Order: sequence, then C-alpha cells, then structure tokens
Amino acid sequence: MTSFGRNITRALILGLIATTGAWAQVKLPAIFGDHMVLQGDKTIPVWGTASPGEKIKVSLGHDHASVRADAQGKWRVDLKKIAPSNASLMLTVSGRNKVELSDVLIGDVWVASGQSNMEFGIKDADTGQAALKTANQPMIRLFVVPKRPAAYPEADIDTKSAASPLQGKWQLCTPETLANEAPTGFSAVAYFFGRNIQRFTGKPVGLIATVWGGSVAESWISLDGLEKEPTLEPRVLEHKQLLAHYDAAVAAYPAALADYNVKNKEWTDVSQPQNVAAMKQWQVQADAATAAGQTEPPKPKLIDAPVKPDPSGGRDQPTNLFNGMIAPLLPYAIKGVIWYQGEGNGAHGAAYRATFAALITDWRSKWNEGDFPFLFVQLPEYHGAWGPVRESQLHTLSLPNTGMVVAIDVGLAENVHPPFKEVVGNRLALVTEHVAYGKDLVYSGPIYSSMQVQGDAIKLAFDHIGGGLMIGHSPVSGHDFVPAPIDRLVTFTIAGEDKQWFPAEAKIEGNTVIVSSPQVPHPVAVRYGWDPPAICNLYNQEGLPASPFRTDTWLP
Repeated sequence: MTSFGRNITRALILGLIATTGAWAQVKLPAIFGDHMVLQGDKTIPVWGTASPGEKIKVSLGHDHASVRADAQGKWRVDLKKIAPSNASLMLTVSGRNKVELSDVLIGDVWVASGQSNMEFGIKDADTGQAALKTANQPMIRLFVVPKRPAAYPEADIDTKSAASPLQGKWQLCTPETLANEAPTGFSAVAYFFGRNIQRFTGKPVGLIATVWGGSVAESWISLDGLEKEPTLEPRVLEHKQLLAHYDAAVAAYPAALADYNVKNKEWTDVSQPQNVAAMKQWQVQADAATAAGQTEPPKPKLIDAPVKPDPSGGRDQPTNLFNGMIAPLLPYAIKGVIWYQGEGNGAHGAAYRATFAALITDWRSKWNEGDFPFLFVQLPEYHGAWGPVRESQLHTLSLPNTGMVVAIDVGLAENVHPPFKEVVGNRLALVTEHVAYGKDLVYSGPIYSSMQVQGDAIKLAFDHIGGGLMIGHSPVSGHDFVPAPIDRLVTFTIAGEDKQWFPAEAKIEGNTVIVSSPQVPHPVAVRYGWDPPAICNLYNQEGLPASPFRTDTWLP
C-alpha cells in the first residue's frame, strides 16, 4: 500500500473511531482526584478503564508502571510503597489521553462509616463552632461518598447523586469545606478523630466518609459476606428475591413500554371512535374548570406507563449499601476503619454479635490488606434497651486488631443523637494510637474480666484498670444531660438463682468492685449499666469509663 493509501486508511479509521467512540478515554474512578491522600507504606493500587488492549502508563513521584487494559477495558497497576510525606506529588495516567491529578499526599487513609451518629455534622456538635475556627488543616483531606443503594456491586461512585459540592471528590479541610457538607457539615466524629491522628502522627490524613443515617449493618455487608454467616441466611434470601424480581422486571420492561406507547398513542388520537366520547366528556370538564379558575383535570388514559425497574430496594435492603458505597472504593489502600453504628440493629441486639463480626471480616476480605485496624464506638446511654447491642460490640473485641470506644457517659436519655462528638472522636483517636500505631498507653476504660462469689457478695475483676478504679464523672454537661452521683457507684444490679434483679450497693476495693444487696443473700450474677437509664460512673484513674456488662448469659 502506498503512503497515500495508508494515510487514507488511517484517516478513515480515525473518522470511524471519532464517530462511533470505539476508543474509550482513559478514566479513573471518582475516588482518585486532586488533593487526595494515598496510603503510605503500602502498595498503592491504581485502576480504571480504557480501550481494550490499550497500554496505560502510571507515574507517581519516582515510581512508574505500565499495563494493558484487558478485553473489558479494565486495568490496574500496583505502585511501590512510598513513605508518608507532606510534599505534594502528581499522579499521571497516560494512554491515548492523559489524566493528571495534582496535590497528591502520601499519608494515612481512614474510612469512616456507619449510621447517623457518624453522619452527625460538625455544625451540630457541642464544640463544633469552636472547632470550625481552627479548621484550616491542609494536611487533612475530606471525601464524602454520595448515598446510593445498589442491587449489584458498583464499579464507581455515583457522583450524580451528590447532595453537596463536597461529595464525590477530595477537598482540603477548611472551615468552608468542613461546614458545607449537607446538611450540617462533615462528620464531626471523623473530623475530631482525624485532627487528633494528624497531630499524633504528623502525617497527612485522608478521611473517606461513607455513611447513611438509620442504616442496618446487613446493608453494609457484601452478598458473599452475608452468605458466610449462617444466622444471616434470611437476609441473603431477601436479597436474592429482590434480584429475581428485578431481573424479571428488566426483561419485561421493554415490551411493556412498547405496548404502552402504542396503546397510549391510540388512546390520545381523537380520531379513533372509541375515544371520542371520553375526550368530549373531558373537554366539557376542562372548560368548566378553566371558567372557574381551577386546574383542568388530566386527560383520560387507558393505562399507566410502566415503571422502570429500580434495583436498589432502598437503604435497608441487605448488601445494598456495600454495593453502592463500599464496593466503588475497593481496592483503594487504607490504614483502617472507624465505625459508629448499631442503633439500626437495636431491636435484635444479641444477633448483632454475629452480624458485626461478619461485617468486619467481610471488609477485611474485600480490601485484601489483612486484618487492618477496625475501631468502633459502643452505643451511648439512651432510653432504648441497648444492653444486648453493647454486649455484642464488647464481644467483637475478640477479633484481632479491633478497638472499642466506651461512650456510655456521653449520651442523652431522650436524644438518640447526643452532640458530644469531640469526646467520641478523641477517644477513637486514643484507641487508634494503641491499636494502629502501637503506642503503649491506657486507651480503654475498665473491661469486666471475671467474678467470684464471696458469701452474700460478688467480687468483680477488670482489665484496663490503668492507674486504678475510681468513681468518676462524665466530661460533658449541658441541657438534658443527667450527671451520675460522685459519692457512690450506681447502676449495678444483682440477682440470685431466681433471676430477680435488685439495685445493688457497689464499692471499690483495690482493683476490684464488691457488689451486694440485702435482698439477694445468695447472689449468682451482676449487671452494670445494663438497664436504662444507664447513668454510669465507674472509671479508671485516666478518666475512661467502664463498659457496661453482665456476668450472666440469661436471655435479656
């Protein structure tokens, strides 16, 4: 072929490609963007889409990698570990087009997830307005995943559903970006946590908030994660029924829509004899409405338009939030997760033990980064019967590399959304300093470990006593907050073999607590902070509250 012929052929091919879009643009998912934080000291996955077979080059700092997109146009490279640094880098991805992402930092990336108390905005926190005044934190970067339930795992974040300018892209932490996330600002707990971690490590911190108020834990677990936990079989069946209905509806929709279009066109054609009477009657009614200054009635119709199938099933469907709000993040490298949820599972608190453990195991499996740190908040005081949920959360500490914040002393009996988020964020950071960063410190309040019956009393032993046990007081105060007494331990109850519970006298003796009641001469079990209102005041000398607990295994 001559040079002219080759040029003509090439021009024809280029024209065809331009017309048909046969060459896809190199594209990264929304989690990659200007101002992002990439995880330091770990292999850094970078992935996206391009034309099938297209060669992709990726560079970050001094590291370079290349790969060809597969038959589906997907590609991924794993960049070498980079030490955390405050210096900005450029991430460049090149194929037939080039993507350049600027001001990229290497530090620690934390996923903040759960329901409304994690979603609770900085502007509504009791110390939020003061915090906003010092919120110019260029080493903290924020990312909010838009809310989206999905029946199948999504490849990318749904930025079209973003409710504010902050959602779906990385932002520098400033008073404006912190406050502008809908409706009351970025997660207060996540911000206070991230602020403390950044101060502690000196590294950049990326905070990815993927939250939905009122959500249940089952919504955040993948389908195969649900399938691995036998107690969740009913939720698996529920999801599969949703999919079966959706797939059938999708298959039937085109024909139903075509049928509607034909029948609707016939119906609205007044030349058809069967429509003349109906349209005349409508016209009389419409004229009367217009004369009376009223809205005319809708035109008569034969059938309703078919509803386009919606696969989401809503917020509470099992696995749907994982599919829409966690799957698009994978496999973005992270340091760990902070989690504040459980209220949505409050009606089935005992079952939450298996559900919550399944969630943690599932996320670790999906991220494929081993047992990364998973830190969570035990539910605070509220008039709901959340003792079984707190107990389930306490038992979750048996999983490796987990840590729990006790928040029993910063709740409100009449408000499921207590505003004391700085205390919670600070305590999360304290636990994280030990679990994730290995600092040797007292990071937890007393945790019940064993009991011993001594005549008409029960002697309780604890772990995490720090400098010793004491009667303490909450670090918060304000409207509707009920403080605990400062002269005696409260909310201990005691029971005998008859399982009848009575308020108990409790006193500290060394590193133990002695519990008794004249109404229970032969005690066998003790509970602390179990029944509402849980106004608790057992602390260690470091000012960290004891977790509520029970020594029995009776049905609640």
